[in-house]
Amino acid sequence: MHYVDNYLPTTQTKSAKMEKVGIGAVDDHWVATLEVPFHRIKYTFEVIGNDGSHKIVGDRGIYDFNKKNLEADGSYFRVPYFHLIDMDTTPEWVKKTVWYQIFPERFANGDKSNDPVGTKPWNPQDHPTRDAFYGGDLQGVLDHLDYLKELGINGIYFCPVFKASSNHKYDTVDYLDIDPNFGDKDLFAKVINEAHKRGIKVMLDAVFNHIGVNSMQWQDVVENGPKSRFADWFHINSYPVEPYHKPTKDKLAPYETFAFEKTMPKLNTANPEVQDYLLEIATYWVKYFDIDAWRLDVANEVDHHFWKRFHKAVTEIKPDFYIVGEIWHSARPWLNGDEFSGVMNYPFTLQVEEHFFKHTLSAQKLVEQLTDQLMMYRDQTNQAMLNTLDSHDTARIKTVAGENEELALQAMTFIFMQTGSPCIYYGTEMGMSGDNDPDCRKPMDWEKKYSPVWQEVHELVEFRLKYASTLGQGTTTLEVTKAGVIKVTRKRENTITAYFNTTGKDQNLTIDPQLSQNYQDGVLAKDGYAIVVE
Repeated sequence: MHYVDNYLPTTQTKSAKMEKVGIGAVDDHWVATLEVPFHRIKYTFEVIGNDGSHKIVGDRGIYDFNKKNLEADGSYFRVPYFHLIDMDTTPEWVKKTVWYQIFPERFANGDKSNDPVGTKPWNPQDHPTRDAFYGGDLQGVLDHLDYLKELGINGIYFCPVFKASSNHKYDTVDYLDIDPNFGDKDLFAKVINEAHKRGIKVMLDAVFNHIGVNSMQWQDVVENGPKSRFADWFHINSYPVEPYHKPTKDKLAPYETFAFEKTMPKLNTANPEVQDYLLEIATYWVKYFDIDAWRLDVANEVDHHFWKRFHKAVTEIKPDFYIVGEIWHSARPWLNGDEFSGVMNYPFTLQVEEHFFKHTLSAQKLVEQLTDQLMMYRDQTNQAMLNTLDSHDTARIKTVAGENEELALQAMTFIFMQTGSPCIYYGTEMGMSGDNDPDCRKPMDWEKKYSPVWQEVHELVEFRLKYASTLGQGTTTLEVTKAGVIKVTRKRENTITAYFNTTGKDQNLTIDPQLSQNYQDGVLAKDGYAIVVE
């Protein structure tokens, strides 16, 4: 690269040799770090091919490399001025956080007096139905904060806790109240305060794409039709809005919903009244309860204009506030510093699942595609991604791994070695199984504490936090050895090298690992991993 300040002549350019940092599915990735003392820069690329060709790749095309073309102003790309307010900054604390996702209705029943009618006995072996209640609540979380501290995590991600009709609470009735089956605001405040005392951050789930059919706003529309003062709060195609029917070839549904869920009418977030209402909610829980983060449900179906207002509102209260969107695809438009800190990193983690569990992706293809994924975003964005292999929306990793606990732990460890903030779904440390929703939402199996699986997860969490600087912010190199073993190299304060044997047979590896599974006497066995720290 050749570069110079925008207002200096191109005869004064400096040069920087680019480093090849990864091989993707289609492209190789090269990087150089440039210093910009005056906050602006112009730069161009000098490329020498293996065939001896010598070119300039500039802003207006590709030219032969010579002095005239190198000094031509039109050959240079430009950053006019790099404003601090335009920079994509992400919270530093997130890069040193291991999250633990809690589905409140199934974590622990600490107060039987608030159990809903028909609450079932707590049985981790049950296969829950969509409408079942087991009595999990905030008192149960409060009672187990010391357990979470002992496990080692330092962030709790709560599925919705606000008043709602269902067990999952994604059909909100009142965003400004805690669901009475979970407790009340005083109890919730105590949970947050006690978590903070233990060094644990708290992230809540914001369901702003849609609201529940039992909400006051929607019921007013049901009763008053187009005369309702909330009629413009929704995307309504025809009246009456009930009964709901799914769209057909010839007829639209009476109103837009999340997916085709009639109990979740979609909010019109372009309406200033809706925006103000939702921003009041977003800031209320930050100002008065000191939450640290919002996870945004169905974030890609809400307009960018609203998310920009949302970002400004919460970061004005807490500059290091963490905002993570639920987006299952490439998320560049949301990750420019004025909307989200990061997203749930599904394009990354789903490829891990395809290789480790489904065996539909080779080790080489996995490494190439993950490298491409890393190069898609800025470093600080990758560092703020939320990396999880399972959740309330997906089958549990042990089930996807065919009940092979070693394979599940191997894949989990691979995620913990990556850039991004790792997240454990409640019960994974207990070796819990579960198929797709609702089976993945079984009551927590508290009898499995201190089992071998628990110990391995505990050690993994401790390792991640011990080397948080390198694993949270270090460089990442992914490759496959000649023997087919996946090698992950992280560098910053330490050099951490992790090996993962997914070949199905023993592989010789002479190392002295600090953390390992199925490694002994220089042999890394099937489903094994070994991590070396230098």
